[in-house]
Amino acid sequence: MRKLITINEQGKLLTKDIKIYNDPQYLKPLLNPISWKILSIIAKKSTYSAEIAKTLGIYEQTVYYHIRRLEKAGHITVEKRENIRGALAKYYRITSPAFGVELPSGESEFDFTKRLTFNRQLLMFFEPFIKNDEFDGLIVVGSPEPHGPNKTCARDGHYGIQLALLIGQLCKMPKRFAVKLDVDVKIEKEEGNNMILIGGPGTNLITAEINRYLPIHFDEHNYWAGLKDKRSGYVYNTDRDGIIAKIKNPFNRSNSIIVLAGLRHVGTKSAVIALCNFYEEVLKNYNGEEEWAVAIRGFDLDGDGKVDAIETLTQS
Repeated sequence: MRKLITINEQGKLLTKDIKIYNDPQYLKPLLNPISWKILSIIAKKSTYSAEIAKTLGIYEQTVYYHIRRLEKAGHITVEKRENIRGALAKYYRITSPAFGVELPSGESEFDFTKRLTFNRQLLMFFEPFIKNDEFDGLIVVGSPEPHGPNKTCARDGHYGIQLALLIGQLCKMPKRFAVKLDVDVKIEKEEGNNMILIGGPGTNLITAEINRYLPIHFDEHNYWAGLKDKRSGYVYNTDRDGIIAKIKNPFNRSNSIIVLAGLRHVGTKSAVIALCNFYEEVLKNYNGEEEWAVAIRGFDLDGDGKVDAIETLTQS
């Protein structure tokens, strides 16, 4: 499966999945005019053979024949079965909105100068959070009010704005409001969503709940004491240290969690800057792993008191 990218008359980039075959034999069923009409009908909405026959004004047995060929070639599949007037009807859907054969040559470089975030690793990193070109998940920040066992007030929630500017280059705005406080996620029992957590476990209650699952995790006895790499055992403990991590959601393993957090709020800021401004360096060794983490350290190179550079410390 590949991504087919086109530019419409308005100059807007459009993308859809395309299933590529090495053997052109799989495309033979599509060359039949009736099969093509059937596939076009199913592409608009899932339906069953009797309804297709009625739409095309042909015998249902003819539709059966072409559906079997399309299904065998992998172009359609059964979505559901339903009793209709005493008979069991199979509803079919397409397996891809486009099909094709790729020859082993002819590539040319596409200029994404206006969309710099079309980076392979970055797209893979956020892939679970993009559905139908929309952001699918929650950005969770710590409450600015005293909360949690440490009665802390989060000072890093506004860092989510910087992250949103990055995500906005990858997908469209979601229909639902995507930003929530950690306390609201707990009250509304929404921990099972795709989530991007901003802030360490001392200020973000959801980060605290999933901390033990992180490849590089915060000290459970003192969240501000250090970050420990489970593989190497190394501990990072400066205020500017942070992590960028991705794991399966332990509350719902069909979804994922990304954590951007630091030992102090400046460490969280360093993590956000690292992903937003230096993703090519940070994700250079990321290859789609479901569990992955990198420890980073922020630096102030121009001496203005603000983090403007980062260093990757280790990767798990």
